[in-house]
Amino acid sequence: MITLKNVVLRRGSKVILDSASVTLNPGENVGLVGRNGAGKSSLFAMLNGTLHEDGGEFFIPAQWRMAQVAQDMPETEQSATSYVIEGDVVLLAAQAEVDAADLSGDGDRMGNAYMNLYDAGAHDAEARAQALILGLGFKLSEVNNPVNSFSGGWRMRLQLARALMCPSDLLLLDEPTNHLDLDALVWLEAWLKRYQGTMLVISHDREFLDAVTDVTVHIESAKLTRYGGNYSKFEDLRAEQMALQQGAYSKQQDKIAHLQKFIARFKAKASKAKQAQSRVKALDRMEKIAPLLAEADFTFEFKEPANLPNPMLSMQNAYFGYPAPEDAPEGTPPTVIVQNVSKSVLAGQRIGILGANGQGKSTLVKTVARALTPIQGEMTEGKGLNIGYFAQQELDVLRPADNPLEHMIRLVKEVTAAGKMGNQPTREQDLRSFLGNFNFGGDMVKQAVGSMSGGEKARLVLCMIVWQRPNLLLLDEPTNHLDLATREALSMALNEFEGTVMLVSHDRALLRAVCDEFWMVSQGGVAPFDGDLDDYQKYLLDHAKRQREEAKKAGNAAQAVAAKPVVVAAPAPAASKPLRKELEKIDQRMQALNREKTGLQDLLASTKATQEIAQTGKRLKLIDSELVTLEERWLELTEQLEAAAV
Repeated sequence: MITLKNVVLRRGSKVILDSASVTLNPGENVGLVGRNGAGKSSLFAMLNGTLHEDGGEFFIPAQWRMAQVAQDMPETEQSATSYVIEGDVVLLAAQAEVDAADLSGDGDRMGNAYMNLYDAGAHDAEARAQALILGLGFKLSEVNNPVNSFSGGWRMRLQLARALMCPSDLLLLDEPTNHLDLDALVWLEAWLKRYQGTMLVISHDREFLDAVTDVTVHIESAKLTRYGGNYSKFEDLRAEQMALQQGAYSKQQDKIAHLQKFIARFKAKASKAKQAQSRVKALDRMEKIAPLLAEADFTFEFKEPANLPNPMLSMQNAYFGYPAPEDAPEGTPPTVIVQNVSKSVLAGQRIGILGANGQGKSTLVKTVARALTPIQGEMTEGKGLNIGYFAQQELDVLRPADNPLEHMIRLVKEVTAAGKMGNQPTREQDLRSFLGNFNFGGDMVKQAVGSMSGGEKARLVLCMIVWQRPNLLLLDEPTNHLDLATREALSMALNEFEGTVMLVSHDRALLRAVCDEFWMVSQGGVAPFDGDLDDYQKYLLDHAKRQREEAKKAGNAAQAVAAKPVVVAAPAPAASKPLRKELEKIDQRMQALNREKTGLQDLLASTKATQEIAQTGKRLKLIDSELVTLEERWLELTEQLEAAAV
């Protein structure tokens, strides 16, 4: 077990833990929660040995194998599959010992080395690695692409796959869902539920924590408090504790009364549609934990829009995508992602946009936000449409050298120049007060944005959107950098918002609490999704299962093609006869080698004679090498024959 007894942990001059104690038992799945800056990542650093306690007693079993997600961006031309396989440090060590044993000529050592390599899972390492890669959202055609060919977010998924590939007794996951979309997130939940070791997770996704954890450890005021149960159970217990603290509770009555009034209002407005019932349940939950929400030191609201055009916008036979690159040859057609969309967005609608990664969710939102122009068709905006857009890359748009006040002053100038100024506050003191509502007070209004955390940058973007008083909110993954308290504040603000919301998010708690209906972006189109998020989650799991079965069939078919003789359907031209003859010989040799390989693998699994194990292992190594060479030649010959037949 892991034990901390009166532990003191400092980071610079800041005390992270002060006489903190907690015990974590083997096999427990622990959610580590607390506000940003409370010390969650510092506690992880102590667990992995990067930081050391400054006082007290800390114990972790020395024999435990630890796995965690590397935070650096991988830079390598290795294939995705081989890069993930290298995450299995046990397999790498076993392979290194085989190589050393071969050089030593020691029969006993060689026998033990090959047996250990087999026990380490060398025979199915590639299949295990590719199952992880596919589960995290990659296409089957991408599993052997170079790591450097993927964007940053996808490379971080490969880092996660490496951590899952590594055999471990302790798994540390720090915000594992940040780079995942909803389908990959659902797959990860299912995988983690089967994990046999002890797991600690830092996450701001409450539904993810609920799904994968059974213990919650809360960091607050440099102390650790253990709660039995997942995050929802922790909220319940903590709300009960706070309700018992009458002094603090009485001070919160006004905030609680406002919260309950807001909940009652929106529960009454919610329709009886199946999707809206998720929202009613989310609001019920907020009512139950009202004391906890009232304690939060950060809340905000979207001001009532100046007008509400209806419809907000309409799309007729619209095609969305990207224009041809500027350096493309003349006449290169645009890339169409979503096509033939005919839909209207009405005042007051609260739409959740669902769909697998790459299907076009962000493309749809970008086009509505005017960041992209429709390739074809019509988009008609309602008079007075005022869009507030939170893009996935919005944080990159902030100027690192500028401070929050400079960002707000520049925004005032841009809106004034565009002739869209309403009655928003514009004086410097008013802007300072406005920033203060988003926790940018004191010296923070003059702090360079580049030195801020991701959560602080996201809050600044939200602040700038709220100031503009939009009537249509387009939010593309707005919670990626927000802590749980800020996510709750955003959920409440969106529910009180009088305008229209279109939301793309992998945060199911936010989708449930905010959205009354869902649109599905899939197979190049947009259609209503007739169900709630539970139905969508089941759809994703079923879809992933079908993909795995199809991939397995494709793999078996490829093996069958490589193993069976070529059947000549018609007389071949004279020039191709030698090629076909060589191809038949290769087929026969590959069949013989595969039969021998199967027999040797069975022998390796059953024998205990070290000399026999050594000889078997060496022969298997030679067979694998010859098969690789033969398969490459088989492909070359097949291509030549196909070319000759054209």
